[in-house]
Amino acid sequence: MKIYNTMSRSLEEFIPLEPQKISMYVCGPTVYNLIHIGNARPMIVFDTFRRYMAHRGYKVDYVSNFTDVDDKIIKKAEEEGVSSSEISERYIDECKKDMEALNILPATVHPKATEEIEGMIGLISDLIEKGYAYVTEDGTVYFRTRKDKEYGKLSHKNIDDLEAGHGRELKVTGSEGKEDYLDFVLWKPKKEGEPYWPSPWCDGRPGWHTECCVMAKKYLGETIDIHAGGEDLIFPHHENEIAQAEAANGVPFARYWMHNGFLNVNNVKMAKSLNNFFTVREITEKYDPQVLRFFMLTAQYRNPLNFSEELMQSAAAGLERIRTCGKNLDFLIKNAATESMSDGEGELLKEAGKYIDRFNEVMDDDLNTADAISVIFELVKFINSNTDEESSRAFLEGLKDELSLLFGILGLKLASEEEELLPEEIEKLIEKRQEARKNKDFAKADEIRAILLSKGIVLEDTRQGVKWKRAD
Repeated sequence: MKIYNTMSRSLEEFIPLEPQKISMYVCGPTVYNLIHIGNARPMIVFDTFRRYMAHRGYKVDYVSNFTDVDDKIIKKAEEEGVSSSEISERYIDECKKDMEALNILPATVHPKATEEIEGMIGLISDLIEKGYAYVTEDGTVYFRTRKDKEYGKLSHKNIDDLEAGHGRELKVTGSEGKEDYLDFVLWKPKKEGEPYWPSPWCDGRPGWHTECCVMAKKYLGETIDIHAGGEDLIFPHHENEIAQAEAANGVPFARYWMHNGFLNVNNVKMAKSLNNFFTVREITEKYDPQVLRFFMLTAQYRNPLNFSEELMQSAAAGLERIRTCGKNLDFLIKNAATESMSDGEGELLKEAGKYIDRFNEVMDDDLNTADAISVIFELVKFINSNTDEESSRAFLEGLKDELSLLFGILGLKLASEEEELLPEEIEKLIEKRQEARKNKDFAKADEIRAILLSKGIVLEDTRQGVKWKRAD
């Protein structure tokens, strides 16, 4: 497996710290609203990485946090006249609903920032003791950025260039007692009405960049295999995490850094002010959530991805094409005339195995899901060309297993929720219609087709058997 490491800006052979075991930390959302489709991309991408590595025999310890204390959460709470914890808990629950809809596996651990304050205070105390941090008169604690001689190694930013820009890229503001424009906040004093915690410096709360350093170490160790997130987190968030963690622990924070590319809407950056901002909930009310997941995987994760109605419709059609192949196999399996594979079918099934090898090959190339989906389409074409009513059940089931395996690694399902819940009554009517056609009772067959249509089921008679879909 080769991974593009943001730190080295190159493809590197992935070698974990422990054989067949991966420690992975993925930055999660700040929970002040429903997650948007930009939040969904890293969730889907790195869930797929996790699934693929499990397929390759690795045990993956996967940690993804919820930032449940933040200015945006506090603002939302003030607007609604409720506590910050009520806002964060509400949207953690909603986030988990969206993740389940998108078939994203729960993390091994989902830590919350507010439950790790003690560890953050401990980290900040260590940094102060080692001279990497200092306290101002009002109790604010800052990290001495310039003391970290390797600062900028992830983002490849030169500290002199940052100085020339007066720290604008760090998005920091001046404060009395602050030593340098480049220094960033580790702990800040409370404001009226805000949540706070006691500390040796003042009642307040931690800076955003501190939480992941503490959670990664607590749940995965001082040095982890992979730290991942969106491209927008490289600087300053991940850069500042590295500075703190490595200053405190004296060892590398993460060995590989993975970042997904930006998501644009109609080739423009997504923003509420441009009225092109979409939540996952809004999109999945219009499309099967699996369509959104399929769409997110149609591009290699490091590339920018453009979201549009046209591209979503194309993704829906592509997903349906693969699902139709699965439905055709199900029908043929159910009605197979013979059980055992012929010698010719055995050779064909071996030939089909090359698609699994090819799938693994492209996924090993920095998780190239775009090419992996192309391989699945090639397998679909192979299945459609080599199966019919005369195929044996064993052969058909072998092909179905291969298709299900590859689709499942991508976190995709061969049947939609509606199809999985097809009423038994409709199944029986389809069987009765097939029986009527065999008996050349075409009037009865047409009558049953009409009944099915009245129930919203459209039938198509093909060389491979009956295809069905729900009427629009």
